[in-house]
Amino acid sequence: MPPVAFPRLRDAPGAAVAVTGKVAGTGRAVGRTLMSLMPKGLYARSILIVLLPMVILQSVITFVFMERHWALVTNRLSLMLTQDIAAIIEIYQTDPTDREKELLARVAQDKMQMDIEFLPMGPLPPALPKPFFEIVDAALSNEIRRQIGRPFWLDTVGRSNFIEIRIELDDAILRVVAYRNAAYASNSYIFILWMLGTSFVLIVVAIAFLRTQIRPILRLSRAAEAFGKGREIEFRPRGAREVREAGYAFIAMKRRIERAIEQRTAMLNGVSHDLRTVLTRFKLSLALMEGSEDSDEMKKDIEEMQRMLEGYLAFARGDAGEPAIPVDMRDFLDDIRADSERDGKSVTVDYSGDPVVRVRPDAFKRCIANLTANALHHAKTVTIEGIREGRFLTINVDDDGPGIPAGSRDDVFRPFVRLDQSRNQDAGGTGLGLSIARDIARSHGGDILLGDSPAGGLRASVRIPV
Repeated sequence: MPPVAFPRLRDAPGAAVAVTGKVAGTGRAVGRTLMSLMPKGLYARSILIVLLPMVILQSVITFVFMERHWALVTNRLSLMLTQDIAAIIEIYQTDPTDREKELLARVAQDKMQMDIEFLPMGPLPPALPKPFFEIVDAALSNEIRRQIGRPFWLDTVGRSNFIEIRIELDDAILRVVAYRNAAYASNSYIFILWMLGTSFVLIVVAIAFLRTQIRPILRLSRAAEAFGKGREIEFRPRGAREVREAGYAFIAMKRRIERAIEQRTAMLNGVSHDLRTVLTRFKLSLALMEGSEDSDEMKKDIEEMQRMLEGYLAFARGDAGEPAIPVDMRDFLDDIRADSERDGKSVTVDYSGDPVVRVRPDAFKRCIANLTANALHHAKTVTIEGIREGRFLTINVDDDGPGIPAGSRDDVFRPFVRLDQSRNQDAGGTGLGLSIARDIARSHGGDILLGDSPAGGLRASVRIPV
């Protein structure tokens, strides 16, 4: 007999690890599938948390009740009814006379509460279709087969309160009509109806309670979204203790953000005031000086410093105090087109969708105007396209200029950053135009993205929620 090769022990850990890895991978896949099937909303998940245990509990209770109580009682009642019928058949077979038939019929009616009749011999009726809920039919049929063992016909659904049984004897057909509750526990369904009714009431109460608990969370979410869009909000924390704590934390965060913006604006206002005083003295001194090339150059430097100072202040302020109001975006873009065409360049405007959008008009106009001015400085033709799709407004500013390299598109949004001469800002600019535009877009809850224009230049896309 050839030797049997057994696996070495040191190979077992590797195999065990592989099997464990496969099981873990399968478990993760099943977990991801279940998570994908779960509802995404907190309200739906909360209802599921309430309903799922209730449904499982009721299913178990119903199964146990049907299996242990209803089925048991029905089987015992069917057994007793079948025993009575078997006794009648046995007595009839000992003395199959007309007098005995009448006696059996009277005893069955008085003592057993069922009507019996001995019919002439003939074929049994065709079998009836099985009822949908066949616990009575199955239990009674099994007992007749076991105790009587003769051909029979059974009708448990023809008349709701009665059961008809026909059994083929040697010389007659025994027809038995008995009360339905003699074969099964007819009032047991009341338990299920009560259980379902009370469950329905509890579910309605749970849904109403959950709706009340979820509403403060939704209100907090809407307040945070409105604040992210730069709108004025009136929010008061309500609901459960944890929800109120989250609401108070949101209010504290909102106040800190507003205080930081106010402090930044106040600081730069003070700096600008001091610098304006110095610049005013410079202008007065130059006005008293005799005209020369040096004084003209200094005047240009002072004017450039004035523009830079205004740009710094505008960047810091960001028009945050302006309220958001409904604006007709078609007229809004037409005004920007009219203002931009003063330099003699071509600007085309197109808009589709609902024109009424809620924005901060002055700040948003400055955002689009900065993008349009930047495009006009480097291109001959500019197209402004507005699209309203669902909850978002997208405005694309396309030009046919030299564009911006893909690797440098994020850099141009940084404050004071300028590119080379192929795509530079004004000689007197501050490098804050695109920074201000993105800051305004983000204060509306959106952003600005740069891409390739269909005309071959640069596309600046402003996308904000409305």
